[in-house]
Amino acid sequence: MKTLRTILLASCLLSPAALLAAPRDSVSISRDWRFTKGDPAGLTEDLRYDVRPPIEDAGDGKVADARPDAAVRVDDSGARVLKPWILPSANPFIADPAKHHTRPAGNPGGTVSYVQPGFDDSGWTHVDLPHDWAIAGPFIKDGPYGGMGRLPSWSIGWYRKALTIPASDKGKSIFLDVEGAMSYATVWLNGKLVGGWPYGYNSFRLDLTPYAVPGGQNQLVIRLDNPQASARWYPGGGLYRDIYLTTTNKVHVGQWGSIVRTPQVSKAQASVDLSLTLDNDGDTPAQVEVATALYAIDASGKRIGRPVASIARQSTSIAPHGKAELKGSTILSNPRLWGPPPTQAPNRYVAVSTVTQGGKLIDSYETRFGVRDIKFDPDKGVIVNGEQIPLRGVNNHHDLGAIGAAFNARAAERQLEILREMGTNAVRMSHNPPAPELLELTDRMGFLVMDEVFDSWEKKKTPHDFHLIFPDWHEADARAMLRRDRNHPSIIIWSIGNEVGEQYDGEAGAKIGRELVAIAHQEDPTRPATSAMNYAKADMLLPTTVDVISLNYQGAGIRGIVGQYPAFRAKFPDKLILSTESASALSSRGEYMFPVSGSISGPVRPWSGGNPDTHQVSAYEMHAADFGSSPDRVWAADDQNPYVAGEFVWTGFDYLGEPTPYYTSRSSYSGILDLAGFPKDRFWLYQARWRPDLQFAHILPHWTWPDRVGQITPVHVFSSADEAELFVNGKSQGKVKKRDYEYRFRWDYVVYEPGEVKVVTWKKGQPWATETIRTVGEAAKLSLTADRSAIADDGRDLSFVTLKVLDKDGNVVPAAKQDIRFSIEGPGEIIATDNGDPTDLTAFPSHDRKAFNGLALVIVKAKPGEKGRVTVRASAPGLTAAQAIISTNATVR
Repeated sequence: MKTLRTILLASCLLSPAALLAAPRDSVSISRDWRFTKGDPAGLTEDLRYDVRPPIEDAGDGKVADARPDAAVRVDDSGARVLKPWILPSANPFIADPAKHHTRPAGNPGGTVSYVQPGFDDSGWTHVDLPHDWAIAGPFIKDGPYGGMGRLPSWSIGWYRKALTIPASDKGKSIFLDVEGAMSYATVWLNGKLVGGWPYGYNSFRLDLTPYAVPGGQNQLVIRLDNPQASARWYPGGGLYRDIYLTTTNKVHVGQWGSIVRTPQVSKAQASVDLSLTLDNDGDTPAQVEVATALYAIDASGKRIGRPVASIARQSTSIAPHGKAELKGSTILSNPRLWGPPPTQAPNRYVAVSTVTQGGKLIDSYETRFGVRDIKFDPDKGVIVNGEQIPLRGVNNHHDLGAIGAAFNARAAERQLEILREMGTNAVRMSHNPPAPELLELTDRMGFLVMDEVFDSWEKKKTPHDFHLIFPDWHEADARAMLRRDRNHPSIIIWSIGNEVGEQYDGEAGAKIGRELVAIAHQEDPTRPATSAMNYAKADMLLPTTVDVISLNYQGAGIRGIVGQYPAFRAKFPDKLILSTESASALSSRGEYMFPVSGSISGPVRPWSGGNPDTHQVSAYEMHAADFGSSPDRVWAADDQNPYVAGEFVWTGFDYLGEPTPYYTSRSSYSGILDLAGFPKDRFWLYQARWRPDLQFAHILPHWTWPDRVGQITPVHVFSSADEAELFVNGKSQGKVKKRDYEYRFRWDYVVYEPGEVKVVTWKKGQPWATETIRTVGEAAKLSLTADRSAIADDGRDLSFVTLKVLDKDGNVVPAAKQDIRFSIEGPGEIIATDNGDPTDLTAFPSHDRKAFNGLALVIVKAKPGEKGRVTVRASAPGLTAAQAIISTNATVR
């Protein structure tokens, strides 16, 4: 999946002799690191990036739509901090050379024991990357930091790795490519300070060439300083994405130096424009030639057949330590268009650019792209290849549940597969640049993406969030994201901010907005830029700075204020309007609370949607955060304003941290799916809305209530049908027709009696779907089902195994909460267990886990390089045990 990193030997362009030398090498160095927490004892050097303000109040439990505060500035002029040595790392992304940073003399940290090549790190922990140092816990049960997931992500962390750089790399350029490091990364090689990058979510490159010793051992050291109170959610900690060592000739395609655009697209043909930036790191001028061939590729990224088009060979001269930009164009006949399923297909191409000097291949570079035409119509919304595509999107934070922040491609793919089944076609990367592999997945699977860079600007939401470094780093961080991601066809909109405090600031805030939008347009004039607004109104200045109006909760109305769609429509009739955070409904899977409100949306309050004793939220799916709304209320607002282009729901999955309304919990309640990836009832409500042709009916609640005999137990049904009749033990409870702006069927006065509940539905007068649920018996046995019965033996591929607690007839026992013991045999490992219960503070690596309302999850990987049969077992006192078989081999992927 390594976009732009494969060594390409383009045989159609070069002679066999020229292909013998590999011009570019990019090798993963993610295995075999040594890790420890904390600085060495007796440290005398100041290794801080800068001086941070003291934390007087971490603000745990602060409402999510609270107004951000002014920054607290501290004087660091007297401290010998690392900032002057780190800032030059940003220079390649600062447009004005006059604003470039000059590195001071000296080698900070050079005397620290941990950076010395000869330091004995044998006592440190052995880790492979990606690595999240906090996810194993234990959870912090008392005190603050529920907002950050009750996991100890804040700390100093050190990573060391010995690198062997071959003698053949002498005279070449050697780079460290880091996809993500949380946070304030500082890098030394062979005891010399190289540079760093503070923002934990961006990818960055450092030039190791001046410090590397080809032909010998090289010691790479990375220090991270992850602050307390740095996020409103769980940020994770550590080198949580992959790292690569990239080696090139002195003349090479620069970092993210290729841009492919398709300005004219039709079914008959598409124009393809390529811009290529070449760097000359050498001391002499270079005369080079560049040629590019275009290939179709399959879903795995493998080329299909011969080139489908080419861009004519061009030549240029590059000054010593200079750059050159080459531009070329070609025509693709009968292009295979990229678009979102199910009506379109995510077809892709790759541009293979080869650089030669004196007939010798000196670089080869791959750029994957898609051919698609996207228009933003203020009346019709987003139009992809001529088809109106309503945005049926979700927001997702970057953690992967029990795995934490450490990125895993299979875990992310599983999430997208589940979302696709629900009908999702779009994802907003809230609120930061994602792992590049996630964008590879959205490209391959055909999701539309809003790529976002900042959650805060100069004003703070937490004491140590990005606002501390925004003045120095916002340009570099914005340009870095834009350059890295601009060739991904799945990205349709750039977001420069989320609910920033500058919404409140008139011209001062608008000035920052204009600057960031201008940067987005400079780096990519083909896509619009937006900023998600939860406060700014149509008559304020910030909305005037963006291309697309993106509203958080304001469409349906926030905190009693009337919905703002009409006001923005009247003020900005030529701008697309969408909801970047539509509903913020809250629920716990399988938890139903009585009595049930007669309204369609309301806040969670004690015994009205929420249980203050158990800290669970009712799964009738009608309660929301104080600032949010239920899906029903959101859709009514959308349907009354049909120009709205669509929505991104808060959120697709529960995530670690921000557990509104109960900050003693570990994870949020806002997901359509719980933290383990099990659907809440809301899943079927969205499926009925987003897949209206899918014939199904979903009944809630379950029908096993031994303590409710004779009591009113409302029954709701989710379906895209327009008429339904409910039966309890064969007795009709009446027919219901949906009225305008209604999205569920309700029978609010059903009296519970054990037995059978059945619903029969119709659509446009024709039979549509039926569903039956029954009272189940006591727990009798367990079952285990693996989502994939064969996985790769690379130590990364995963199988997600679902445990169910069943009665003797094989029905899930809906309130089962038995203690489960998981075990494993063979060449595999259990890396985590979960159950989706936001209140469960059992550490994720534990093999002991309570079922939560009948379900639990165990996540399994293969031991690297070991093939064979893995047996996962589950047992519980008094219940028949279960097992699942998974095979591990090298041919799965």
